[in-house]
Amino acid sequence: MKRMFTFGALFALALFAMSPAFAMGEVALAVSTLPSIAPFALASAGVMAVPRAITAFGVRADASDPKAMIAALHTAFAEFKASHDEKLKAKVDDVVLTEKIGRVDAAVDGFQKAIDDLNAKLAAANLGGGVIGDIPGDPEYVGAFKAHMRKGDIQAAMQKGTAEDGGYLAPVEWDRTITGKLKLISPIRANARVITISTAGFKKNFTDRAVGSGWVGETASRPATSTPQIGQLDFPLGEIYANPGISQQLLDDAAVDLEQWLSDEVDTEFSRQEGIAFLSGDGTNKPHGILTYVTGGTAAARHPWGAIQVVNTGSAAALTSDSFIDLFYSLPAAFRTNAKLYTSRGAQAAMRKLKDGQNNYLWQPSFSQGQPATLAGEAIVEIPDMPAVAAGAIAALYGDMDASYLVVDRVGIRVLRDPFTNKPFVHFYTTKRVGGGLYNPEPMRALMVGTGA
Repeated sequence: MKRMFTFGALFALALFAMSPAFAMGEVALAVSTLPSIAPFALASAGVMAVPRAITAFGVRADASDPKAMIAALHTAFAEFKASHDEKLKAKVDDVVLTEKIGRVDAAVDGFQKAIDDLNAKLAAANLGGGVIGDIPGDPEYVGAFKAHMRKGDIQAAMQKGTAEDGGYLAPVEWDRTITGKLKLISPIRANARVITISTAGFKKNFTDRAVGSGWVGETASRPATSTPQIGQLDFPLGEIYANPGISQQLLDDAAVDLEQWLSDEVDTEFSRQEGIAFLSGDGTNKPHGILTYVTGGTAAARHPWGAIQVVNTGSAAALTSDSFIDLFYSLPAAFRTNAKLYTSRGAQAAMRKLKDGQNNYLWQPSFSQGQPATLAGEAIVEIPDMPAVAAGAIAALYGDMDASYLVVDRVGIRVLRDPFTNKPFVHFYTTKRVGGGLYNPEPMRALMVGTGA
């Protein structure tokens, strides 16, 4: 059935498309439904509240209001399911409906990402509320300026535009915080087993528990049985370093605490780098990534107990519902309690369209703040650097990361303040030694896109 739009609906949608909020990317495209337009207001984490005129099915999608975001997410996902079901039932390809599904899917993904970001920033609810440095804000000046703008008084004798005529008395207010470009941090460390060592390296002993036994009669001979074997696995340490420099005068005069800011930036960069290594590192001056231990990977033969087993999707280049059921039930029951699904955001977009045998969608959004989205009841953890859905790619990992992967820290981050090597610059030579590798392959499974043929 073709979708028809009233002239008023199209006119309203056109006005919305020309609005500044639309141009700035603060909100998603409006999603039109009969008999009226029901726009989705999408606000990503860190963006101010969406304009009041824009609502998501009657619920304000304010990024600072978790309840409103969750309500908007569920409303958007309900619309996504209805539209996707309609497309599946249609006998011909409806271009308008396909375009609408894409917009709704983008809105669902944006809402879920905003909630995920809120969950990650529970401890920073008042971010940006303070002032760093020794120059406080001047609310009296700001108030006087606003009053002047309201009254429209003209003072020709003195003007702010010329310094000598009074400009010195009207300092420009400026932001004393520094906003950084987004760096996606992997959550592998937060989910893996982490130990701290005080020596140069770490080795772990493993046994195959291959003890033989047998039943014998009272007087029968007792031949020798098999003896368990012991293997050893090395977890070598790699070193990350950074050596940024700031002039001494800038350190002395800046109203921003540059040393603290630089320390935070280096810490974030280290977290990003080690997250990449924990996932796909080759072991050369860095950890062995967990993906390299999957069957067919470069480190598949390193562990005495073998590689991480693979479950195929059954489709050459796509995800399937049955493959996730097979994936979940391929994991031994002893490891199901703490198991999670580790995948990329792009893969979640494909998961959102999967159904079970009763026509129920497998993917479900967060139902409360602090809770993740789920697939068939299994919690989803987003790992930014996981491969995209493509032929031969590992699209997801499922299992108990704490029982599977080991992160080895050597002391922690060390900072050497060096004002001598490159005067007049002060360098902050920062290092961190960290290793990582597969602790146990049994609590983890990998989903590979392909037929396995």
